[in-house]
Amino acid sequence: MILGLQPGPLLISSKPDLFWGVIASMYIGNAMLVVLNLPLIGVWVQILKIPYSILYVLIVMFCQIGAYSVNNNISDVLLINIFGLVGFLIKRYEFEGTPLILGLVLGPLFERSLRRSLLISEGSPFIFLTRPLSALFLLVAIAFLVSPLLTRKRIAEKAIEMQEE
Repeated sequence: MILGLQPGPLLISSKPDLFWGVIASMYIGNAMLVVLNLPLIGVWVQILKIPYSILYVLIVMFCQIGAYSVNNNISDVLLINIFGLVGFLIKRYEFEGTPLILGLVLGPLFERSLRRSLLISEGSPFIFLTRPLSALFLLVAIAFLVSPLLTRKRIAEKAIEMQEE
């Protein structure tokens, strides 16, 4: 788009030389990777034999060097450390990453749409109940929010019944 090209299926018909050049460069790149990696299989196997405790430290070190070298800014290293800590905590406490990624990607779009809807309705939240589809989505969301509470209550009731027996 920076070069004035419109991405999409029309790119094939409007600029076939560019399109097929990109495809050819992918084939050439894959062939070069095969030629370079076949002799290096032994090196990759040796790298896999490095203990994970050392490998993790090296990966973190290279990530920090890379983060610093982009802008020569120590705040980038701090930022990568914060995100690394968040990732560690997510993995340690077995949180799902997919909802987090969806929230980060779709959150701004959702917020803009919510703001626009509230501006149209002059601040009334009942605009979301006027359409059947939006009301259905709200009901499903409420059901998903309430269902863990109900299942916990059922589990607690069953535990009490088992203790009584």
